[in-house]
Amino acid sequence: MDEECADDGCPVARAVQILDGRWTMLVIRDLLGGTKRFTELRTSLVGISPKTLTDRLRSLEEHGLVLRVIHAEVPPRVEYTLTDTGLSLEPAIRALGAWGATMTPAPAGTPEAGVSQPLGLPSPAGRRGRSAMEPSAEPAA
Repeated sequence: MDEECADDGCPVARAVQILDGRWTMLVIRDLLGGTKRFTELRTSLVGISPKTLTDRLRSLEEHGLVLRVIHAEVPPRVEYTLTDTGLSLEPAIRALGAWGATMTPAPAGTPEAGVSQPLGLPSPAGRRGRSAMEPSAEPAA
């Protein structure tokens, strides 16, 4: 990635600010499949409360990622669709899905229980190398 940047100018920080929240990315994921009504989203997002779904949809609409269309019918019908900006998140959502597919929860009864681990790799405690994000223990020359 690029050199570190201040939060107010950092593109990653901006993206996280917009996409923050437990359900936000899942709402976008479901809307990538096409236009949905509120009840369809609520059904597909098991466990989300109506208030949380409303809040997430409003936030995404305010940021220009979702278009809300109200049809003048009785009862009123409201549909949600991703805008072009929202659709531009598809590669990121697919990449997160691919990465998530490589993770598996640690077995119960282990120190890392409840923490996902990469499939086929030892737990962090058993790894010998450092990630690029970990500081080096060697003194700088």
